[in-house]
Amino acid sequence: MTARGWFLFSLMGVVWGIPYLMIKVAVDEVSPPVVVFTRCALGAVLLLPVALRQGGLPGTVRAHWRPLLAFAVLEIIVPWFTLTDAERHLSSSTAGLLIAGVPIVGVVVARVLGDTEHLGPRRLTGLALGLGGVTTLTLPHLTGGDARSLAEVLVTVLGYATAPLIAARRLKDVPTRHLTAACLTLAAVAYAPVAAMTYPSSVPSAQVLAALAGLGVICTAVAFVAFLELIKEAGPTRATVITYVNPAVAVAAGAIFLSEPLTPTVLVAFSLILAGSVLATAAAGPRHGRRPVPWSTRQTSRAGGRVESP
Repeated sequence: MTARGWFLFSLMGVVWGIPYLMIKVAVDEVSPPVVVFTRCALGAVLLLPVALRQGGLPGTVRAHWRPLLAFAVLEIIVPWFTLTDAERHLSSSTAGLLIAGVPIVGVVVARVLGDTEHLGPRRLTGLALGLGGVTTLTLPHLTGGDARSLAEVLVTVLGYATAPLIAARRLKDVPTRHLTAACLTLAAVAYAPVAAMTYPSSVPSAQVLAALAGLGVICTAVAFVAFLELIKEAGPTRATVITYVNPAVAVAAGAIFLSEPLTPTVLVAFSLILAGSVLATAAAGPRHGRRPVPWSTRQTSRAGGRVESP
């Protein structure tokens, strides 16, 4: 990989690893709907003009509005709210590690939706390891208000795992900029009324405003553009390896900036989830039946970069 490719790879490892930190900072002073609206609105303002200059956006929306709507709901509108609301009670590092289970859940969801790809011992082992990591991380939180937060993260994971399948099967011919700009605009419009009703009575602190700006500009708009360039530079397979870097960034950011504990439990869970994700998404051997949806295509769709995001 070229020097430019390594730069883009490093950039994406950070910009999709820090949203959990920024969300945690933002929800201290503003409501989850305001956080989601601000993120979507800023991303739409920056990306919509680019999509319009590319041409054909209205026609794309008219021709694909049903899968576009489903993708927006499962990838942005629901998951970004549930993740943000969950971080009112969970640490940013815990949220980041749990979201790291998306590749594992994606394999299961694909099977449920009809993907007949042979898993094999290695991928089954990966699923078991990942499940063990998630269990290790969640057991200490299964009391009080944390149970609801864990359920919200589960909803987020299911959305992130399912939306890319819709993009791969129903939106593969839609230009990525059209897909991203349309979904962010729709999400911003959907959250505008609720955000207006829950907007704080006083101006948030500079720290919170910076977190909101970072979520919209860096973790959404810049992330999407950089990820597309990374795919062109290094190819989709190498580009998706950032999925395994983001959790480490989330844990490190939480420990450094928010003084979140870096306990042995967190380290063990991280190791299990990382190993499970790598094994569960490894290339499978020859298979029979219908052609599977490539994992790289699924990932190209997320954070809100998969166009993914958290």
